[in-house]
Amino acid sequence: MADGSWYDADIDHVIISEAQIREKTAELAKQVSADYSHVDDGLLLVCVLKGAVMFMADFARALGRNGPPAELDFMAISSYGQGTTSSGVVRILKDLDRDIAGRHVVVVEDIVDSGLTLSWLLRYLESRSAASVEVVALFRKPDAVKVPVPVKYVGFDIPTEFVVGYGLDFGERYRELPYVGVLKPEVYARS
Repeated sequence: MADGSWYDADIDHVIISEAQIREKTAELAKQVSADYSHVDDGLLLVCVLKGAVMFMADFARALGRNGPPAELDFMAISSYGQGTTSSGVVRILKDLDRDIAGRHVVVVEDIVDSGLTLSWLLRYLESRSAASVEVVALFRKPDAVKVPVPVKYVGFDIPTEFVVGYGLDFGERYRELPYVGVLKPEVYARS
């Protein structure tokens, strides 16, 4: 694990290491680069705040090493539901800063779980006349999927355990962990 950091006592075990994340991010960037090598005006990478920020930064740098030019934009959306579940009812907190008509858009997501919010987001982006919309997600919880969402690029399928790190949080904490770990049950039972 880490070297005596504040969060060590809260993590039960690591399921995806920092090195595995780095390797998978480079692999996903190569796949996207190959698929969009024909795009002259570059890609528009759309990061969904806040969870995808870590992945967006690393993915954009990896793509920049050998891929098409890319612009970065950000959205913040809130989905309503009970506790930790999403209803798929979405409110836009921060919209894109640019027109995406005719652009090739790649949504950069940290995790796909129920698919409800992502399904809404894809319909929204497609309604704005993008040339294409695809998704790259570093993590997916296949057992949590409620609606099928076309995620073309997936890094890791992970169990439905309560995971944190590398953008994934619990109460806005643990996002900065360089790996993904399972939170000890007593940590989330306290809240």
